[in-house]
Formats: sequence, structure tokens, C-alpha cells
Amino acid sequence: MRLFNLYSIQVCLLSLALFTAQLTAKEYLVESIQAYNEISPNLVAGDTVVLKNGIWTDFEILLQGRGAADAPITLTAETKGEVVLSGQSNLRLAGQYLVVSGLVFKNGYTPSSAVIEYRRDKQHLAFHSRVTEVVIDNYNNPDKLESDYWVALYGQHNRFDHSHLVGKRNKGVTVAVRLNSEKSQQNHHKIDHNYFGYRPTFGSNGGETLRIGTSHYSLTNSYTLVENNYFEHTNGEVEIISVKSGENTLRGNLFYEARGTLTLRHGNGNIIEQNVFIGNGVDHTGGIRVINKDQIIRNNYLEGLTGYRFGSGFTVMNGVPNSSINRYHQVENATVENNTFVNVKHIQLAAGSDAERSAVPINSSIKNNLIINDDQQQPFSAFDDVSGIEFSQNIANTQVLAELAYGVEKRDFSYSRLDNGLIYPESNEITVGVKRDLKVLAKQDTGVSWYPKTPAFVAFDSGKSRNVSATPEALLTAINQAKSGDILVLASGQYDMPKLIKVDKTLTIRALDKGQAKLTFERSALFEIHDGGNLKLDGLTISGENSPDAAGNSVVRTQKWGMVDNYRFDVSNSNIVDLDINHSFHFFVTGKGAFADQISITDTSFNQVTGDILRLNSEIEDLGIYNAEYVTLTGNSFVDVDGAVVQLYRGGTDESTFGPHLLMTNNELHNVGHGKRNKSNASVYLHGVQVTKYEHNDMLKSAPIVVEHTVGEPRTVISDNTFDSTMAPSVKELHVKGPHTAQIQNNKNNKVR
Repeated sequence: MRLFNLYSIQVCLLSLALFTAQLTAKEYLVESIQAYNEISPNLVAGDTVVLKNGIWTDFEILLQGRGAADAPITLTAETKGEVVLSGQSNLRLAGQYLVVSGLVFKNGYTPSSAVIEYRRDKQHLAFHSRVTEVVIDNYNNPDKLESDYWVALYGQHNRFDHSHLVGKRNKGVTVAVRLNSEKSQQNHHKIDHNYFGYRPTFGSNGGETLRIGTSHYSLTNSYTLVENNYFEHTNGEVEIISVKSGENTLRGNLFYEARGTLTLRHGNGNIIEQNVFIGNGVDHTGGIRVINKDQIIRNNYLEGLTGYRFGSGFTVMNGVPNSSINRYHQVENATVENNTFVNVKHIQLAAGSDAERSAVPINSSIKNNLIINDDQQQPFSAFDDVSGIEFSQNIANTQVLAELAYGVEKRDFSYSRLDNGLIYPESNEITVGVKRDLKVLAKQDTGVSWYPKTPAFVAFDSGKSRNVSATPEALLTAINQAKSGDILVLASGQYDMPKLIKVDKTLTIRALDKGQAKLTFERSALFEIHDGGNLKLDGLTISGENSPDAAGNSVVRTQKWGMVDNYRFDVSNSNIVDLDINHSFHFFVTGKGAFADQISITDTSFNQVTGDILRLNSEIEDLGIYNAEYVTLTGNSFVDVDGAVVQLYRGGTDESTFGPHLLMTNNELHNVGHGKRNKSNASVYLHGVQVTKYEHNDMLKSAPIVVEHTVGEPRTVISDNTFDSTMAPSVKELHVKGPHTAQIQNNKNNKVR
């Protein structure tokens, strides 16, 4: 009885405290940073701070205090979406039962290590706290290689939900769960219903969208739930999600045309279930990569994925015997069941097998899965002994590898798309694969309703056409007045441009009559691409005849340093002449740190060039960084070029990226690459390029193609070309012993004269 009375007294006291807190709770409408700083140290349970609508510049918000479960301390916007944090602003939470909502971060970057941080410092963390309905939109440090998080979760029992994150371009994970102290481990965080929008290709390691833990704490359990999030075009690097801790659940998420994979990089006992991966045939779209012990992958749907190797639709890795904590632990006791693979090009087993990664998967099972490929091409590759994976009761509409056939039944069956948008067998007798009631997450059910989910970038030729008369003043005025996506149509005549043209929007410059609009320039370059800039040139004649009599001119360049936005550059149906006023006159030069999603040159002629055509080799520190993802040259003529047509460089041993990619087809190279300042001694120089297709090109009296393979199992095909008085291609393996892996075939090698 005495114990009961004591308990009753404690309950009454707690209820009284909560009731008193509710009576004394206040709501503050705050109009300035100073006003906020005056009240914030004294906030108590139940208090609400409302930030007045407007732009708040350089506002470092610290929300701290001890709220209660039914009386949190709340910070919100007067109107959701109308409170914009700009300049060097951030948000930190420390204490218990704190709630933040309705804010927008844009037009600036964090002055600290994170935009939103669930801690004040190492000693003061957040617990039972929530950030909901916030937007972080292109809030990037202008130094692309300066690393920060957008959201960093510390402490325990915190939630990040219904938020909109798009356009992270500088180095660093978008959302990170940190386990670097005991009070942040076994945290039971929840990350749900967020919209993760476009994250452009970063061009090196450090572009994950979500990471749970790090290798140092990977044998620690996190118990984080990642549920019902939408990942659209999150292309930063090969790991979209990097799980580096144990006992996490990732459920009900949708990945739409996202280049990369959900990777179980470190940590054991994770559950991956009810996720949907839709690739639509987009290059390098991937699914799930399995490493470590006791992983469960069940009831996931994967369709239209093209990725291979570490970015495959499904990958089971080889491990390192007695692996250090930061390498690859052996796959053991993995369960892969009731998943559906539709038009998934690659399912790779024992992937990464080499002298170091020699520990094959063991004690694992792949069962009750459904495999459908419209092209009848079987998707499996086995790179080592896979007898440690037991296959059973799987069904495919294709033959599979002979060593797997015992556990994969080939069966002919009809299939169709059901109301949830997924493909299932029409016969109810086939019960393998995902459940028919699998819910597919809708994009509109994630993020916030009051902020638009806009396309990733403005397409060329998507705006208005503007006619330009044949004077340099008219062209400069038109460029200044153009909107992103517009097309400037140049009247016939000569445009002697006295100024450098800075391009900071998506712009097409096109000749009304092909070849009849001629541009010359008096500065060291004609065009300079800046952040936000994308440039398309069509049907022009560009001459270097009026350029300064100095070395190092170029027609187009990016800004020399400090670009954070990726760009696109397209040239077609044009004539480029007289780039020979002095030595080292290049057509295109990249600045350091600049990164092109796409560079394309089509049906264009180049004559009399003393430098390189495409100079994409500014990243020489061998850190895995490079300057362009896709470089495509089709149907061009290169005559009397002292330098190389392409200098493309990706150094180091990092395996977190897919590129660069080079496609050269149906080009003519005549007397290319023999200039004394061409240090590569090549007409095409490729170092560390991951995908090369050099086909149907004619080379006459030109320097050879030089290819240097590094890491990542590069794919190089050099076929159906004519080498007339040109040495055969040179291919070297810089890190792998043995003969090179390039496919060099069906080429005509006429005698070197």
C-alpha cells in the first residue's frame, strides 16, 4: 500500500508539472535575430516560437531546452514556406522534445558542418526531437570540395520527416546518421516521407544521399528506420544509400531513375524490404548491393535497371579474409527472398573478386524470387565460387547460368502490369516474387505540399526563339535579355565580339543559315561558362583570327575555379577555324573543379588548331576526381590539330563513380596530335576512363590513341576503325597485372608511312 501511494504521488506530481507547463506556455512572434536570441535561452515545455515571414540572412538558429512528449518546444514559420533562411544560416537542436517545421534554406550555405544538426556540440545532443516540413534547396558551399552535411542526426529517438531536399552539389552526405558517441548509438531514429530530389553526379567519392553510420562504428547497431522516402535522380555517386551500421530497417522507399544503389556497405543484420526501384533504362540505374552478415532482403521490386558491377540491379559482393573494419567483410547468412526483378540487366554474384577480395559468400540463400527479362537475356554473372549461396524455388522466364539452374526454374508465363503499376504473372499459381498488395509510394505523398518538385534542369531549346541582327552589340544585348532555355537565332554576317561572353543560363546560339553567322573574338576566350550556365552552339562559324597574339587562348572555357553547378556543352553543324594565332590555342578548356554532365560535338569541322579540342584534364591529384561524365563526338572532322582531340583524365583508385564515358564514332582525324607541346603524344588520351567506345573512325597520319586503365573494371572497345599511317592503339593496365582488357577488333591498319 505504501509503494502504491508513493507511485500515486509521483504520477500526480508529474501531471501537475505538465498541467502547470501548459498553463505557462507562451507563443512568441519573432521579427528579428536579436529578438530570437533574447528569448531562446528561456524556452520551456509547451512554448512556441513563430518566425515572421520574410528572408532571414545569416541566422544561426539554436533551439534548446527540455520539452515534454505532449508539450514540446516548437519553432515554426508564420506561414510554411514563407520563412527563408539565406546567407550563412543553419539550425541546431539540443535537449529533449523539440520540434521545428516550415522553414526553407536557400541562396546560401551553412557556416558549420551541417545545415540542420541534432546537437549543439559534442556534449549537448538532441533526443526525442523532430524536424518536419523543411526545405533545403541548392544550399551549397561555393567551394565544391568543402564538405558538409545538409542534415546530421545525433542523439537518440529523433525524427526527420516530410521534408524536401534538392540540389546538393558540394561534397558531403545529404543526410547522415552519426554514431560517433555512445549517446548516438542504438538511436532508433526515424527518417520518413522525405523527397530527395536531384543530386547531380559529383565526379568523385563523397556524394551519398543518405548514410547511416561510418566504417569506424559499423559493428555498432543503429536501429534507424528509413521508411517511405522518394529518391528521384539522386546521382551523386555509386552509393545512393550507404548503410554502415547494424540492425537498420529500410522499408517502402522508392528510387526513381536514380544512378547508384542501396548499399549494405558495413554492419550486420539489416532488413531491406518493400522498396521499389524504377530505372526506366537510364544509364547506371541500380538496386541493392549486399555485403556483411545476416542481411535480409525481401519483397523488393526492381525494374528497368541497367547498372553493372558495384552499381548492378542486384549485387552480392566478395569479401576480404579477416577484413579490416573499413574494407569488405564476407557475406554470410544473407537471405534474399520474394523479390521481383523485371528487365534488370545485371545480377552479379561474388562481385569484386580479386586477389584481395577472395572470401566468397557463405551460408546464404536466394529463394522464391521472380526474374523477368523481355529480351530473354539472362542477367546472372558469377565471378567466383557461389556454392555458398543456395538457390531454391526461384522462377525465371529465361535460362540462367548452368551452375544456378538447379534452383531457378525456367518457365514460360504471361505477365502484365497491375493497378499498383508493377508487373506480375497473370497466373495466380505463380506465388514467388513480391506480394500483390505491395504499396508503391507516390511522389506527392512525400516532402511538402507547398514547395514545387521542379525538373532537375532546364532543357536546351525549351524557351523562346529570339532573332538577332548581325552586330556584336545586338548579340550581347540578346544574351543579357534571354531567359534560361531561349534560342538566339543569328542573322547572317560577322560578329566581332569585343568582350568575353559569360554564360550563366541555359542558352542556344544558332545560325539562321548554317555557316553564315561568323563569330570572332578579341579576348582570350569567346565564351566562359559559369554556375547555372549551359551552352549550345549550332550552325556557326567560329574563327580565332582576331584573338590576342598570345599562348593559351580558347574558344570556350568554364570559369577557372569555383564552379559548384554541373553544366552541359553542345556543338553541332559548325565550323571552327584558325585557332593558330599562337601556340596552345584550345577549343574547350575546363577549369579546376568544374564538372560537365555532358559534352557533345556533332557534325562539326575543326581546321588549324595549335592546341587541344577538348581539354578535360585539370584534376591531376589522383583523388578520383574528373571533369566530365559523358563526352560524345560523332561525325566530326579534325584536320591539322597539334594537340589531342580529347585529353580526359580520372586519376586515383576510388571506385565510387561511374565515369568518365567517351563515345567517338564516325569521325575523321587527319594530321592530329603531332605538336611538340602535346605531352601525351596521343590524338586521343584517356586515363582512368571507365567506358570507352571508339568505333568507325578514320585516322590518317595522326598520333595513336593512348588508353591507360586504372581501377573499376573499365570497358574499352576500339573497333571498326581505319588507322592509315597511324600507329595502333596503346592500352596499358596501371593497377592490374596481366594483359589489358580492352577489346581491339576489326580495325584496318594500313602501313605507317
